[in-house]
Amino acid sequence: MSFKSFVIAASAVCLGASASFAQSKVYMTREISPEALVRIYKALGRPADGHRVAVKISTGESGNPNYLNPTLIRNLVDSVRGTIVECNTAYNGKRNTFEAHWQTVREHGFDTIAPVDLMDEEGQMKIPVRDRKHIKYDIVGNHLPRYTYMVNLAHFKGHAMGGYGGVLKNASIGVASADGKTYIHSAGVTENTGELWQNIADQDLFLESMAAAAQAVDDYFGDNIIYI
Repeated sequence: MSFKSFVIAASAVCLGASASFAQSKVYMTREISPEALVRIYKALGRPADGHRVAVKISTGESGNPNYLNPTLIRNLVDSVRGTIVECNTAYNGKRNTFEAHWQTVREHGFDTIAPVDLMDEEGQMKIPVRDRKHIKYDIVGNHLPRYTYMVNLAHFKGHAMGGYGGVLKNASIGVASADGKTYIHSAGVTENTGELWQNIADQDLFLESMAAAAQAVDDYFGDNIIYI
């Protein structure tokens, strides 16, 4: 069966270097539909009732069809009364400036189904990381405290350095500001996006930094985060 025929949802993730790990519960479905996404959310047993909910997706590159279709995710976003959240990229493209990013958001139709928040549009902030081997903190959009619950909603994709791009990349690179993305990609060497390409880290160092950043976001929300 094709790997793309599965939607995978996990109620918890194990990120970190400690000797003992909590065990994740993972659910799978062969049905990829608006109704199935809502059923997955309910099966996880962590209702978002009473929370300010961030639905973290990738808004996708302009001209590239590989992003979550708004018609697919609308029912889920509605059911949690969520705000779609993103941050700018660190590389040149159609999402590295806020003007271009908003244009891409509108082009892909996300603003037609829910409020959208580019979380680093008014600045950035640091949140603590547990694994400080490479990065000493995680740099995220300063709108993150607006939210008390996160639905990490990712799609399957390949990534030149990350390999498989899914919820871990969506939590780390995705929640990081442009400077934060540079900091992760350089494994803590620089936060300056203008210095990104001459400071790209070895792949293993990048992956370790990405895991540390994802753990930081998971720690930030505690039990109030789910992964689909």
